[in-house]
Amino acid sequence: MEKKEDQKLETTETTNNSRRQFLKSSGIAVGGIAVGSALGGILGMYGKEEEAPAATPAESQPAQQHDHALQYFTNRADFEKLGQATERIFPEDENGPGAIALGVPYYIDHQLAGKWGINAKEYRQGPFFEGVPEQGYQSQLKHHQVFDLGLEALDKYSQEKFDALFVALDGEQQDEVLTAFENDEVKIPGLRSSLFFELLRKTTIEGVYADPLYGGNKGMAGWKMKEYPGVQMSYADKVEETEFLKIEPKSLHDTHN
Repeated sequence: MEKKEDQKLETTETTNNSRRQFLKSSGIAVGGIAVGSALGGILGMYGKEEEAPAATPAESQPAQQHDHALQYFTNRADFEKLGQATERIFPEDENGPGAIALGVPYYIDHQLAGKWGINAKEYRQGPFFEGVPEQGYQSQLKHHQVFDLGLEALDKYSQEKFDALFVALDGEQQDEVLTAFENDEVKIPGLRSSLFFELLRKTTIEGVYADPLYGGNKGMAGWKMKEYPGVQMSYADKVEETEFLKIEPKSLHDTHN
């Protein structure tokens, strides 16, 4: 009987040790698996204190820009079409990068996936009237619906006009298509083509000059082209300067680090 009890105690002790070892190496014992991964070098990711393996060539590459991930678009072709359209509105030139290099398509994608995309902060009860320009956005369609219909119409009109998809057109042809949208020459059921163009242009400019925190203005290049200083904590040491100052811009992210 005593021998069986000894064996039982030994088995229990072994099990407990194994559990402790698992908790220790996984990080659960110090507040969660996410914490465990951060403390891997301290607690030992392999059950004891030891140095982590040397980084592989892939791990030593620059970190990915995680805000450049699609949140709204599920069709890559539509996203590429959006990118081409924004590039014609804000093209690359001798002054600096264009909309695509600045990450503008990702900025728009994130806006469509958020509250702006569903007009969450706007009064959405009918009746809906045409209204006048001074009254602002009057459509019963939500912003993401305007983009869905507008991008679909870009290809349809391009095929009717040039027998090719929008992304296959050259720059001048793309400009001609977008101008037709701006002038309300494109028929879209339930939507003025100029409204789509207005929103496209508006969000493109936003993506160029908004804080990089929101996905566009990559590297603050939009601000640098304008020599805009961004989010500076203070100008107290500069207010008495009489000469124009070139100040390295800072983003909202910089002010919190």
